[in-house]
Amino acid sequence: MFSLETLDLMLAIKESDLIDELILTLLATPQLMVFFEKFPRLKRALSKDLPAWRFRLQQRIHDTPVPQGLAKEFYLYQHCQQSNAGVFHNELESSVEQLEQLNSPFATEARSLMAHQAKIGNTSSNGSFHSLFMQRWRLNITFQTVTLHHQLLEQEQEQLQNELEQRLELSGELSPLLVENDAAAGRLWDMSKGKRQRGDYQSLIRYGMFLQQQPELQQLAEQLGRSQTAKANPHEEAKMEPYRLMVREPATVPEEVNGINHSDDILRLLPSELATLGIPELEVDFYRRLLEKRLMTYRLQGDIWREKVVMRPVVYQQQEPQPRGPFVVCVDTSGSMGGFNEQCSKAFCLALLRIALADHRRVHIMLFASEVIHYELTSASGLEQAMRFLGQHFRGGTDLAACLSATLDKLATPEWQDADAVIISDFIAQRLPDEIQQRVKQQQSQQRHRFHALAMSHYGKPGIMRIFDHIWRFDTGIKSRVQRRWKRP
Repeated sequence: MFSLETLDLMLAIKESDLIDELILTLLATPQLMVFFEKFPRLKRALSKDLPAWRFRLQQRIHDTPVPQGLAKEFYLYQHCQQSNAGVFHNELESSVEQLEQLNSPFATEARSLMAHQAKIGNTSSNGSFHSLFMQRWRLNITFQTVTLHHQLLEQEQEQLQNELEQRLELSGELSPLLVENDAAAGRLWDMSKGKRQRGDYQSLIRYGMFLQQQPELQQLAEQLGRSQTAKANPHEEAKMEPYRLMVREPATVPEEVNGINHSDDILRLLPSELATLGIPELEVDFYRRLLEKRLMTYRLQGDIWREKVVMRPVVYQQQEPQPRGPFVVCVDTSGSMGGFNEQCSKAFCLALLRIALADHRRVHIMLFASEVIHYELTSASGLEQAMRFLGQHFRGGTDLAACLSATLDKLATPEWQDADAVIISDFIAQRLPDEIQQRVKQQQSQQRHRFHALAMSHYGKPGIMRIFDHIWRFDTGIKSRVQRRWKRP
C-alpha cells in the first residue's frame, strides 16, 4: 500500500497547484472579503498562516493511503505499460476482466476499445493500439486521483473554513479592544486558536466596554506601560542635598498702597479720621484710638526677593534600555477590593494586555489572597487564561507580603529578570515584614527592577507604599468617581 503523494509523483500531478487553488477559493469568499476590508490588520496576520496551511494540507495528502481498488488498478496499469505489444495483446482479455472485478471506471471504456479493435483485425504486432489504450487508461487513473484529491481537500476545506470563521469572529470582536498595531493583530490571531463558544469571550468584551467608560483608567495604564523615565519616590533613608531658590517676601519699604489697616501713623490717616478732629465730641475719642494704634490708615508695602536654601532628597534618573520588559501584575483579591474596585482592577489588566500585545511584551497575572493563582495572558492559551481570570471573584483576605514574595521569586528567574512589577491594591493591609522590604530594595538597587503601585484608595498606608518606585493613584471612592464623571466632555 502506498500513499496518495506517491501516486501523485508517478502520475506527475502537481498537488501544490490543487492546494493553492483551495486556499485562494477559501480566501475569496464574499464573507471574508468584507471582513478583511473592515480589519486589514487581521488580514495581514492571517497571511502569515498560509505556509502552515499548505504544510498541513500536504501532510494530510502524504498521510492518506490510496484506496485498495485504485492501488491494485495502478499496479495492473504499470504491468501492462511495461509489457510489449504482443504480451499486452495476449493478456488484454485478462486485464479487462480484472478491471471489471475492481469496479474500475475505466472497465467499460476498456471493453469498448477491445471490441472495436477486434473488428479491425489482429494487431498483436502493432503498438499503436497499445499506446492508445494505455493513454486512455492513464487519463482515467489521473481523473480518479484528482477526484480523490478534491474529496480529501473538500473535507479539509470545510474543517479549515469552520476554524477560520471561529477565529475571525473572535479576533473581530476583540480587535477594537486589544489591537493597536500589526504586532498586536498578529499576536491576537495566534492566540485565537482553539474551539470556543461565543459566550466564552463575552467577559473580555464586557470588561473592554467598561474600560472605555473609564478613560482615566486607560490613560493611567498607558502612562505606566509606556513610561520610560518614571521618577523614583524618595525613600526614608534617601540622602539630602541643598537646593537654592529665590523666594518673594513682603517688605516694609513703602512702594504702593496695598490696602487699609489700623495704626498710629498720622501721615497716612484716612480723610474720615482727620474729620473727627474738627468735632469736639469726637476729639477725645480720636486721641484714645491714636494711643491704641487703632486709627484707620493707608497701608503701604513693597516686595523683595531673597535667596533661600532648602534640603531635598537626591533623585537619580537614567534612560532605561529598550525594548521594555514584561509585566508581572499582582492583584489584591481581598473583600475590600470587590465591586467597583474589582472591575477597575480587571479592566486595568486588560489595558496592560493591549499594551503588551502592541509592544511584544508578556503579562503575568498573580491573584493573591489566601493563596497565589497564576495566569499568563500572552501565552498561546492566553485568551482562555484571561477568561478564567476575569471570572474570578474577589472575596479573600489581604496577604500583601505573600504577593511580594511570589513576585520577587518570579523576578529572580532568567526570563523575567527585566520585568516591571505592578501591585494593584487598596493597600489597607498589615505592615510588611522587614525581610520583604529589604528584598525589594535589593532588587531595585542591584537588578534595576521597578515596582509600581496602583492605589485604588486614598486610605492606603503610606508605610507600605513607601517601598514602591512609583505610585499611580486611581481613587474609586464615590466622590472621586463623580468628579471624574463631571470632568469628562
